Amino acid sequence: MSDANIAPTPPTTAAPAPAADPGTPVPPTGNSRLAAEALGTFWLVLGGCGTVVLAGGVDRVGVALAFGLTVLTGAYALGHISGAHFNPAVTIGLAAAKRFDWKDVPGYVIAQVVGGTVAGAVLLLMANGVDGFDNDGGMATNGYGGAGGYSLWAVIIGEIVFTAMFLYVILGATSRRATPAVAGVTIGLCLTLIHLVMIPVDGTSVNPARSLGVAWFGGGHALGQVWVFLLAPLVGAAIAGISHAMIVGEAD
Repeated sequence: MSDANIAPTPPTTAAPAPAADPGTPVPPTGNSRLAAEALGTFWLVLGGCGTVVLAGGVDRVGVALAFGLTVLTGAYALGHISGAHFNPAVTIGLAAAKRFDWKDVPGYVIAQVVGGTVAGAVLLLMANGVDGFDNDGGMATNGYGGAGGYSLWAVIIGEIVFTAMFLYVILGATSRRATPAVAGVTIGLCLTLIHLVMIPVDGTSVNPARSLGVAWFGGGHALGQVWVFLLAPLVGAAIAGISHAMIVGEAD
């Protein structure tokens, strides 16, 4: 048989790659998670502390609702990206409960502090638009032994206990056996309740990034006392993270 009678082999072509589905969600990257944490903490400090600094005459209920609403709206807007911690105590508590990887903790905490600090700077710029504004004592900072008269130890106990309760609620509301659609509402209402109790005591922290974010701009007295609001919430969060599974018999 001659070579002329052999049919030529058609050239092989690679199968075309399937087109990307524009409806498929893109998983968050490390950078997007950190950006979401910074933005969410910015929103929390801007909305919560901003109600105190800029919206004169708002009572304790209004301030408590402002903080709760920032967490609620931030959770639904950004929770699918970063988990919506917006709080170093929450990040530490979740890590202690084995719900969050310890290697990601430093990045989250830095992002949260940056977001809170930028919000504090924005509030100071806006507040200075009114003649006679005094940032020393006027930046919604936390403190002890002031007008309320609560001692350092009362503040430490309150911050530890209420931060621990905040973490217990978060861990329960975000459990695999809970209803995920209402977690943001539950957590936002919990933070509202905490503020209703703790505002007369120390202005309510339960969040080191919230406290530090405005303390930078609140004068030497605020910076001198901010250590309490960095340390006590972290202790409370760690206690809750370690003990949650032992108390409720659930490890997820």
